[in-house]
Amino acid sequence: MMSSNIPQNDSANSRLLSLDIFRGITMLLLIGETTYFYEHWLEFTTEGSFLNLLALQFHHHPWNGLRFWDHVQPFFMFIVGVAMPFSFGARWARGDSWNKTLKHALTRSAVLLFLGWALYCIGPGRITFELWNVLAQLSFTYLVAFLIMRKDVKLQIGVSIGLLILTELLFRLWPISGFDQAFTPDKNFGSWVDLLLMGKLSNGHWLAFNAVPSTAHTIWGVLAGLLLKSDRDWRIKLKYFLVAGVIMVIVGYGLNPITPIIKRICTSSFIIVTGGWAILALGFLYWLIDVQKKGKWMFFFAIVGMNPLFIYLFTLTGGADWFMHIVHPFVHGILAFTPETFRLMMESLTVWSMLWGLTYWLYKRKIFIRI
Repeated sequence: MMSSNIPQNDSANSRLLSLDIFRGITMLLLIGETTYFYEHWLEFTTEGSFLNLLALQFHHHPWNGLRFWDHVQPFFMFIVGVAMPFSFGARWARGDSWNKTLKHALTRSAVLLFLGWALYCIGPGRITFELWNVLAQLSFTYLVAFLIMRKDVKLQIGVSIGLLILTELLFRLWPISGFDQAFTPDKNFGSWVDLLLMGKLSNGHWLAFNAVPSTAHTIWGVLAGLLLKSDRDWRIKLKYFLVAGVIMVIVGYGLNPITPIIKRICTSSFIIVTGGWAILALGFLYWLIDVQKKGKWMFFFAIVGMNPLFIYLFTLTGGADWFMHIVHPFVHGILAFTPETFRLMMESLTVWSMLWGLTYWLYKRKIFIRI
């Protein structure tokens, strides 16, 4: 659906610029991956150097550990939750019934599931069935978070914790031989589920079951959104963000010896620590942008955050590769005297800039594509 109204940061529309910027930063990082910039950057650096160690932060940790890039998907899930009280709150305020908004949530969840599935059919050029994509998993987390959004805060927190406990129990106590090793790649409960659902395992050890513990991220996002939307003083809001975020980060890291922090199978320790960082990041941006009225230059990111689904789908369905084909001869011709890895980095940066430019073009024409 296209909207012709620019989102405004005012109380009438209950929209926060900090949320758009947080979403935009996350989406810009995600589309940067489709340009292969992070890969070329790593190849360009010398192993063990500072730049090499920095480049590694933009790649998922191979197993037990946590890098910056491991936070991006949790941020995405969390941000979706933060936006829900604003979007559904506006619908309820103008008179939409629960049944009408439930129908919308069910439709959106179905569309996300379809898109998450369909993206895997584009690359191989054949019908395939895989549910590891973030959109497919978001279809589940979004719907669960919606169904309990108007329930008591304690119940929402209880559901999120319950999902993590359920995950712990299933992974630790699953009795089927060959899939009873909780934290071993392809030998755990989630791998058994993947073989049951899809008849195959992910090459990267990702799990479709990750949608279940990841639901906590979206629920916590909803709670953060409800807090931001409330009439509480901004100091109280920041206090909640700071206390909750710090406690979750400490607990998440503290659990690592018991339950290893593993992004690829979304262990409870991983969910908790990244949820804490998401809360702290949102709190900082809220304080900087909406309270202190600083960081106006960061509107650069908000432009991407206003068309997140479009730019994500555009890049993953060949848009980034299409731009790559356009700029390739120019970049490699002009910079022919430089090392190939440097040329590839410049090519990626150029495509990355073009992708941002596309969202700016849509923004200037007041085109905002949503489902």
